[in-house]
Amino acid sequence: MNKIENIVIVGGGTAGWMSATTLISQFPDKKVTLIESPDISVVGVGESTVGGINNWMQLVGIEGHEFMPHTDSTYKLSISFEDFYRKGAGRFHYPFGQVHTEGNKAQLNDWYFKKILHPDTPVSDYAECIFPSMALVTQNKISKNEKGTLPNFDFLKNTAYQFDAVKFGLWLKEHYCLPKGVNHILAEVKEAPVGDDGVEHLVLDDGRQISADLFIDCTGFNALLIGGALKEPFESYSHILPNNSAWATKIPYQDKEKELVNYTNCTAIANGWVWSIPLWSRMGCGYVYSNRFIPDEKALVEFKEHLTTKGYKDVESLEYNHIPMRVGAHTRPWVKNVCAIGMSAGFIEPLESLGLYTVHEFLFSLVRTLQRGRISQWDRDTFNATCRNQYNSGAEFIALHYALSHRDDSEYWREISTREFAPELMKQGIDSRPFTNQFITAVFDKVQEYHFRPDGGLHCIATGMNWFPTDIPSVVYGNCNKDFYIKIKDEFEPFVKRLDERKNQWQQIVKDCPSHYQFLKENFNYK
Repeated sequence: MNKIENIVIVGGGTAGWMSATTLISQFPDKKVTLIESPDISVVGVGESTVGGINNWMQLVGIEGHEFMPHTDSTYKLSISFEDFYRKGAGRFHYPFGQVHTEGNKAQLNDWYFKKILHPDTPVSDYAECIFPSMALVTQNKISKNEKGTLPNFDFLKNTAYQFDAVKFGLWLKEHYCLPKGVNHILAEVKEAPVGDDGVEHLVLDDGRQISADLFIDCTGFNALLIGGALKEPFESYSHILPNNSAWATKIPYQDKEKELVNYTNCTAIANGWVWSIPLWSRMGCGYVYSNRFIPDEKALVEFKEHLTTKGYKDVESLEYNHIPMRVGAHTRPWVKNVCAIGMSAGFIEPLESLGLYTVHEFLFSLVRTLQRGRISQWDRDTFNATCRNQYNSGAEFIALHYALSHRDDSEYWREISTREFAPELMKQGIDSRPFTNQFITAVFDKVQEYHFRPDGGLHCIATGMNWFPTDIPSVVYGNCNKDFYIKIKDEFEPFVKRLDERKNQWQQIVKDCPSHYQFLKENFNYK
């Protein structure tokens, strides 16, 4: 068993400096060193986070107001998906925050009865009816909700961040890691000789040899240690995730108050999808696609055409960066004395902002493991099992966004529609059983026993794609006779009315809150 006192992180960027922040905060008596090359540019794709980052910031003792003015940060309350179900289908949201049930989880299925009784109800109405935070999203407002007037919305827990990932890493370096004692070496790793126990030492370009009890590989897609030195196998997710490339650019605002929204927008187009992330000074946009279906240069043309249709001007004058993506994961992120964090361990494409999510979740697991003291193979195995499960479940969740699509306007989408996703997606809890007559006869007597509890992201995505994960029968599918429809109407119209009343109440509660733009300007002195 190995005792770990000397830890060397190879690679800077967001993953490297988040790793250094975590380790120096939790183990101040250990020696923590970060080595990064002065000549390697940082990818900086992950400019959008999810709510889990708040748990990480609480762990290391950082608050949003400390870094936001330095990192071009804005708030994020939701992820929206446009045209994923069909071309021209419109937008639906997967919001953060908690659903509102008024103490009764059974109410969560009331929206499905609303859809039955009123088939023209748009699927975007689903999130608006059960997530109070959607009142802020639809009006582009921000509120700290200090008096608790908006139910089930905790500002500190239910907001995430949209920031410049490169600036975030630099802020962690300058304002946290270096002041707390992290050793910083600017050098290039030339060699990493391997022995029976793993990497023996690092050879730097200036001739120095650096040893450690544990090496953290944060070298991105290069995977210098886990893949290069230790040759740990890499397993692709291409069988369920189609994309392998991206074009990224920065777009100036034309109408900042309108365009600086409080959510990340994802728009499906012919050969993939486009992200739009509003930072304070500019929009971050990128096109994620598969070069199996479109060459890189044609994808760039398609990206520019999309930006033009969205109303952006002078798209030819923008700078575009091409990013090849290695989508998949190494079989084991921790092998012998090397632990990979970030893109060196694996990468799930940017949809749902899982890039930085896996960084802080892996770091939680690393901290728990190191707190045990000496490290055994059991510790490495359990770490690997936890991280591998996070990668697999994340990839399966992202695959759901493609599996449920009915787009057929290009070879890309037509090929996706023929893929066999079922074995993987069944692990996510999707139940494909047909509606049953037994349920139809029992629904009114034991309705609460049959509720599906659609209170997670999976249900937001499924409902947004017009696929309702519930056994409640729907006239949309024509499997209910007229008498049954009338009985449903008599029984459930009051619940539907209550949904609409609550949605309107939430909208009224936030109508006088400041816009996202005004809130940031007033609270952070943004110029």
